[in-house]
Parts: sequence; C-alpha cells; structure tokens
Amino acid sequence: MSQAYKDSAPDWTPAIQARRRALMQRLGMGAAMALIFTPVFGSEVSALWCVGYFLVQALDLWIFAPVLSGRVERMGPIRSAAGNVMLFLNAASFGSLSVPLWLLGGPMGGVCAAIVAASGAIYGVINSPGSRKVLAITIAPHFLYMAAVPFWMSFYGASHAFVMAVTISFVVFGIYCVSTWERMNKAQQSESAARLEADRKRTEAERIMASRQAFLAAVGHDLRTPISAIMTGAAELEAGAKTSSARAQAALISDASVMMKALLDDLLDHAKLEGGHMTVESVDFNLRSLIAQTLMFWQGEARAKGLSLRVEGASSMPASVKGDPMRLRQVLNNLVSNAMKFTDAGSVTLRLASWPEEPAEHAILIEIADTGPGMSADQLARLFTPFDQLSEGVSARHGGSGLGLSISRDLIELMGGRLTARSRPGEGAVFTVSLVLPQGDAEAATPRTFGEDSRGDIVRSLAPRKPSSRAPRKSEPKPEPAVEAAPALSATEALLAQLGAEIPAEPVAEPKPAETPAVDTTMAVAQSDEPPLAEAAEAEADRPLRVLVVDDHDINRRAVELILAPLGCDIATAADGLAALAQCETGVFDVIFMDVRMPELDGRETTRRLRAGGGPNAGVPVIAVTADTAPEDIAACMAAGMTYFVSKPLTPPALLGALEQVLSEAEAAPSEVAAA
Repeated sequence: MSQAYKDSAPDWTPAIQARRRALMQRLGMGAAMALIFTPVFGSEVSALWCVGYFLVQALDLWIFAPVLSGRVERMGPIRSAAGNVMLFLNAASFGSLSVPLWLLGGPMGGVCAAIVAASGAIYGVINSPGSRKVLAITIAPHFLYMAAVPFWMSFYGASHAFVMAVTISFVVFGIYCVSTWERMNKAQQSESAARLEADRKRTEAERIMASRQAFLAAVGHDLRTPISAIMTGAAELEAGAKTSSARAQAALISDASVMMKALLDDLLDHAKLEGGHMTVESVDFNLRSLIAQTLMFWQGEARAKGLSLRVEGASSMPASVKGDPMRLRQVLNNLVSNAMKFTDAGSVTLRLASWPEEPAEHAILIEIADTGPGMSADQLARLFTPFDQLSEGVSARHGGSGLGLSISRDLIELMGGRLTARSRPGEGAVFTVSLVLPQGDAEAATPRTFGEDSRGDIVRSLAPRKPSSRAPRKSEPKPEPAVEAAPALSATEALLAQLGAEIPAEPVAEPKPAETPAVDTTMAVAQSDEPPLAEAAEAEADRPLRVLVVDDHDINRRAVELILAPLGCDIATAADGLAALAQCETGVFDVIFMDVRMPELDGRETTRRLRAGGGPNAGVPVIAVTADTAPEDIAACMAAGMTYFVSKPLTPPALLGALEQVLSEAEAAPSEVAAA
C-alpha cells in the first residue's frame, strides 16, 4: 500500500483500529488522572471531568463503529468529518486538565500541566500508525496546550530567559515526536512488507511441496510399473532356468529389483515425512505376534551370516495394544536390517521390556543390540542424517540410501516415542525404541498390516463384502505359489512358545474345502434327474478361468499375463476403464484385475459403474492393483466396490495369493447363503 494512499482523507482504518485497541488504556489513564488531581481540583470537579472524558470515549466508539466492526473500510463524508472532530475532541478533553492545573495549582500546577500535555502528545504518536492525518489531529490539541505554557509562565512572572527556554524545548519536543512517528511508521511498513514476503514465501513453499508430492506420487507410480515387470520376469526366468548359471543370473535381476523397490519406498516415505504428510494409525494389534513375525523374517538372514538372533524378555510384552503395526514393523525391520548389515560375527539381540502406565497404557522398550564394529562420537552425531552413510564405501558394500534410520526416527516420533542410539568403537551398537501404547482390545481383529499374510484381514476390516450372486469356478491346476506350508499365526505361536511367551488365544478360521460348491452343484443336478444340466455344469467347471486385466501400461498387462499364463487362464486385456466396461458388456469374466490409477476413467470409478450397471459382471470379484497402500487409499478402493487388492510392484506370489483368496471366498459364498 503506497504512502499516498495511506494519507488519503478517508483511509485511517489502521490508526482507528490501533486507537480502539488502546481504549481501556485511555479509560484507565483518565480515571487515574482524575484520582491523582482530586486534591488539587476537589472531588466534584474531578468526578465531573472524569464523566465528561468517558462520554467522549463512548461518542468516539459510536462515530467509528462502522470501521471498527469491519462493515465498511471507508466512512461517508459526514461521518468522516465527525470523526475528524471526534479525534480532536478526544485529545483536547484529556489535555484540558492543564487549564485547571494552571488556574488552581499555580506554577507548580503548570509543571503538571506540561507533563500532561507532553504525555498526551506521546500517546498520539504511538496510536496513529500509518496516517499523518490522524497524527496531526491527535497531537495538535496537546501542542496548543504546550504553546500556552509560555503565556502562563509570563502571567506568573517568569523571566524572559525561562520563557524562551521552555518555548524552544517544546519546539524540539515537537520535532522529536514527528521524527519518532516517521521511524515507527517506516519500521511498521518494513515489518508489514516482511510479513507479506514471509506469507508469500510460505505460500510458494507450500505450492512447491504440493507440486513435489504430486510429482513424487506420479514418479513412484510410474517407476513401480517397470519394477513390477522386472520382478515378474526375473521370477519366471528363475523358475524356468535349466542351469545353475541361468538361475544365478535370474536371481541377480530379482535381487536388484527388490533393492530398487526398497530404495523407492524409502525415498517416498522420506518425502512424505519431510513434507509433513505422513500419518500413523491407531488400531488394535498383537504386539507379541508382530515382534515374533519380525524375528522369523530375519532368521534365515542370520543363519546365512552365521549370526545368532536372540530375544530377551519376550514374556513381558503385552499382547493387545493400539498403534500402527505397519509402521512399527517397518521400524523394527529397519533396525534389525541395520544390525545385520554391520555385524559380521556374534549376535543380534532384541531386549524387550514393558510396564503398565496409567490410566490404561503400556510403556514399551525395545533394544536392538549388535556385536558389530561400533561407532565413534562423530558417527553417532550424524547417525540420523538422511542420505549420510557415515563412512566411505558403505553404500557400495551394503547398499541402501542412508534413509532407513532417519525414517525410523521420524516414524517413532510421529507415534509419540523416541528412537535413540548409543555405541563405542569396538563395542557394537544399541538402538532403543521407547513408546507408550494404549491397551488394545483383545477381541479385535488381526492386525491391519500390509504384509502378504494379512492383506485379507485389511480388506475385510475396511469394507466387508456382500456375497456374490455368482460363483466363478477356478481352473485346474490350482495356483501352487499361493499355497503356503503353514499359516502365519501357527508359525508365530511356535516362535512365541520357543521364547517362553504366553500365547494369546485368537480365533482361527476353519479352512473350507475349495471344491465344495462344485460338488454340491453336481449332487443337486443328479437328484433332479437332468443329465444334460449335469454335463453342462461339469463343462462349466472344467473351462479355463476367464480373467480381465485392466491397466493403462502395456508392461503391467503383459506382466499379469505372464504370471497367469501357466495356469491356462483365458485372459482379456483393456487399456482403460471405458474399454473395460465395454468388454464387460459383451463378455463374462470370473476375475477382474483393475489398475487404480488410469487416465480418463480411473479404476475406482470404473468399478462403481460396473457394480451399478447390473450387467453379467456386476458381481465379479475386482482386485485392485495399486501402488497406494495407505489405509485411506485401500478404504477408498473397498468403498468403490473392489473386492481385494494387490500392491505394486507385482510379484507372482502376491498376485496368485490375491487370486486364490477371492476365488475361495467367491466359492464359499453360495454355500453360506444356501446354509442360511
């Protein structure tokens, strides 16, 4: 705002608002002045002056009410003129005390009068920001009172020298007041400009961060497409390799793709944390099972390196707590991975401790100690710095981006805890996670983590699916990679029993025979003595599984085809949502793999239209293929009508496991409906 605009006649809003904020100060000062000078004036004169001064303040508020209330920025000409008079009257009423002080107090009262006039002028300087007009009106009465001082002094017989000295002093004081206002005004303008610049930079930074987040999300999504193809192709090459050399080459590609995926995940997590967009959940989960599963995951790595992976104090851990199991598992995996990476001999030990906290919480202490080379004080100071590998050659020898520990610390802080480290050269390192977690519900569902062993639990807990009206049949043979040797929970219980921990009782679903629907159908047909229908049902059961793959990337479509081709599936593809809906109108499918992010019509909207259309595929299981596995993203997929999800980058076990899950649920649904 230019100075010329600020000094235009009607624009006194900042100064008027500043005066309004100082209203109580004026009222308090007026009452104090009346009380102080009561011995000079007498109580009646003091009370009368005080009442008159308060009435002036009330009239001041009424005149400037439109501006003070924010209804208008500028007042009309009549009210503006009244405002000018009011500003002058307000200052004059305060300085009017100088007249009775001279009349009743003589020269000594005159000293008090000069002080009152000077203080009023200073008040006017302070409370007239940005407006020379308000400044001139509010200090003019006080300088008129000060201009009368030499005449009063002459009236009481002061010498000419004193009269001239006082006159010059008041002139100097006036110059000082004006220069002080100028400096204050410039400082205020600089402050306002700095504030505006700071706001502009903050807005620009927010825009850049939002753009960066969008860029990272797009890049992350696009990078997962070739990584999926690399992982899928490497798995197929390794499975079909005829020689050990070919298997080693395929394994090298597979290991590199896994490393690429880990680096991408770390970079995206770091960007989320840096931008303040990372959130943590608070759900019920079994802490003992989570720790046991983490240890089981690293047992093979420990055996391969000849290390001892030990745990102490497992029995002290509470079973049911509330928190974010996915992020806590990520932190523990990072810390154990770091310990394994730098430990060539000896052991990696998890020391666990817990104690109750009021009102219904548990204090959790998890230490990961290794027998590695340890760290110096300088290395400890840089330990949690992103992208810092502490010493030369670490990345070349061990891989990684230098983000794992930084991400782990930030995640633990988001959970309200702390991650610390202590070490000395030659004495290994100890990382300590301290958390306070609320008591969980022991009857709650299994943890909503995003591992392969709990994807179904996530889907069912977010959006329970209604039974399908039709039961797609599976092709033979059944997908072997989807069958596991033992349930995850049983393995967890075995490890907990080995550790001496109490095993919590949790409901385990009874396995349902996979071919039950087909047997029941055949029996029903046989009883009705209709052999042609039985033959048709048998032919339907023996037909290949019909699958529709919807993805805007040809690489992803080819990757899914490559995984499903050995099963003898009848595979159709579509490059976008509109093409998928068109195919669903002309063909019947048993399963649809639907990419979530697609141009024009994304996977969620395509699924909504498919469900609402009422066509032959309205009840077909739709498996979301997505790189966004945050709880809110999965919930949005379930709300759109999707049945299940598989995360990118795609791997054969994950995709076949998802297929096995939806087909087994679809086959079980008609039996449950019939039984009801």
